[in-house]
Parts: sequence; C-alpha cells; structure tokens
Amino acid sequence: MNWLETLPLTIKATLLSAAAAAGLPEALMPYLSAVLSISPILMVFPLLFALTTVCERKGLGRIQNRYGPNRVGIPFTNIRLAGFGQFIADGIKSLTKEDVVPHKADKLLHFLAPIVLLVPVLLTFSVLPIGKGMVPLELDAGLLFFFAVGGTAELAVFMAGWSSRNKYSLLGAMRGIAQMISYEMPLILSALVVVMAAGTLSPMEIVNQQAVYGKLGIAQWNVFSPWGLLGFVLFFIAALAESNRSPFDLPEGESELVAGYFTEYSGFKFALFFMAEYMGMFAAMGMGISLFLGGWSAPLKFLTFIPSWMWFFGKLILMIFLVIWIRGTMPRMRMDQLMAFAWKFMLPLALMNFLLVGAISFMPSMLGQWLAAVPIIIFAWCGLARGLGGGRIPAPRVYRFAE
Repeated sequence: MNWLETLPLTIKATLLSAAAAAGLPEALMPYLSAVLSISPILMVFPLLFALTTVCERKGLGRIQNRYGPNRVGIPFTNIRLAGFGQFIADGIKSLTKEDVVPHKADKLLHFLAPIVLLVPVLLTFSVLPIGKGMVPLELDAGLLFFFAVGGTAELAVFMAGWSSRNKYSLLGAMRGIAQMISYEMPLILSALVVVMAAGTLSPMEIVNQQAVYGKLGIAQWNVFSPWGLLGFVLFFIAALAESNRSPFDLPEGESELVAGYFTEYSGFKFALFFMAEYMGMFAAMGMGISLFLGGWSAPLKFLTFIPSWMWFFGKLILMIFLVIWIRGTMPRMRMDQLMAFAWKFMLPLALMNFLLVGAISFMPSMLGQWLAAVPIIIFAWCGLARGLGGGRIPAPRVYRFAE
C-alpha cells in the first residue's frame, strides 16, 4: 500500500503513541483521539474555503472579462501579484472591522445566529468518509445524522432575520426558509434512493459497495446506473439551492433585499455567515460524492495506487469548479420559478426515481436497466417540464424603447 494512503492515520497513531509515552492518563486518550480527528476538519476545509473564494473571484472575472484579485500576494513567497493572498487581507479586515448591531435588535439572537449556522455545518463533516478508513465518526445511521444536523440551518436563518428588526432581513429569512424547506425534500429523497439500493444508512458502507471493479476494471459507482444518474442530477441541483448558490441565490437578492437575512451583520459575524455558506456547500457536495461518485474510490482499477483521500478531494474540487461555472453563466431565477421548479418538477422526479430503482435494480444486466429506464426518464422529464411551463410555447420577445 502507498505510504501516502495511510499518512493521515500514521500521523494520528504517532501522536497518540507519543502522548501515551509522555504519561498521558488512559482516561484522556479517547478525548485526544477525538481532537486529532477533528483538527484536520478545522484546518483543511476552512483553508479550502479561503482558497475557493479567491479562485471563484478570479474565475468569475475571467468568465465576465474583467479583473479578479491580482494585487495581494502571499508573504515570504514568490506568489506576489497573483492575488492568492486576498483571503488573508479579507480575514484581517473582518477581524478588525467594527461590529455594528442595530439599536432595536435582539442582541442575544443576533449574536448566536452565525454560530448556530456554522457549528452544525462543521458537525456534518464528521460522518463524511474522506478516505479509506478515514471517517471522524463512523455511524450506522450516518446519513440520517448528516441530514438531521444540516436541517438546523433553517433555525439560524430565521434567528438572523428576526433578530435584526429589519424588513429586508426578515423578508430574506422568509425566502431562505421557504427555499430550504422546499429543496430539502428532493435532496433527501434523491439520497434515499441510494439507501434503498445499498440497504444501509452508513456513508462508509455505501462507498465500500461502490469501490468494486467489474470485468473491465470500471468501478461500480451509483452514477453509472440510470436511477443513480437521475438521483445525482437531482441531488446536485437541490444542494445548490440548499447552499443558496446561483441561480438559487434569491435570499441574498441584492437588487431586492440588499443582502438578505444578514443585511444587518458586519465584521466577523458576516464572515462567519460567509464561511458557513461555503462550508455547507462543501459538505453537501462531499455527501453527493460519497453517495453517487464512489467517494474516495478510483474510477478505474489501475488508478487505485493514488491515495484514496486524494480522489475524494479531487472530486470535490471538480464539483466546486462546476458550481463556480454555473454561477458565472446562469442568471438568477424568480421566486415563483424557484418554488414551482421544486414542487412541480424536482419532487415528482424524485418520487418517480423511487419507483424506478425498485423496478429495475434487480435486473442482472446494466444494459437492460438502461434500456428499461431511459424511456421512462425521458417521458417523465419532458412531461414535467411541459407542465412546469404551463404547456405554453413562449411568445417572441418584443422590445419597446422610449422615444
């Protein structure tokens, strides 16, 4: 086995052995082990958030034919004008910026809202299998824990909007809650399709079942099945909406609501909201990778020499790139379009996928599954899309100019 494969586990085991040799009481060893499991999450994913903000700003600048960050370099390195030190400057600014709280705000709830949003997001990473045998908290019902903890985000959004005593904040919170509840249903239903096929709620066991290679050396990822491909598309779209990412970023519609539910937040509290949004996106995409894209497993058998945790983060980076690409190319939806899309299109397709996996998952031939499923998926997709548009053909646009 490649030494890079076991490097994180080796470092943890070495530190535990050193602590035992130094005379640390046996009763404290489980707590030290928990700290060593949590520390990589608290270091790696916030660093990924910081780098993603810079890459996103530079990528959107390239897409929109403008400059992104290109001045602040990283100290004591040759990276001077690349702009990759921008997150350091932004972090210092957030720490030193004045914290302004409205006079009539509920100060306790106003203070707790960003914490209530960030802490559950960090807890969701505890059940993500980052590599082979590398999961901070292995639970038999890990998927249930993931969605249960992630569901507290609605409470934090409501706390932020209500406590600010601002009509724009309250309207943004109401929008955010309606959107998150609406898209949480297709998100969970698309994940439960995998549970039906795998027969387990453990993310680690779901990944292990996908890390099996066929005669041609191709991994048996769920996305290679018809129900898995449809489930992945639904999960990805719903995860974008849950993360308030474009084109579903209506709770932060600056042309209507200033900045949505965190309009009255500044300084470090605003930075916590900003980080929680990105970390929630990482967690959702990481769970999507585990459910449909094989998690830490390689796509081909001869590529298994690459460490498993590198495969996980490589897939996560590709998903982040796709999210940034969508933000740079797709316009924001209207609120009525957003809600109709969830209830009239996403939810019926997710329920139809339940029937599909129950009907074809026991067919021995993958080709037979595709031949049986493709006509059903196309018929349902086109029918629901036509119903979503009201069955009307859009009229040509007419432009009128003031004289």
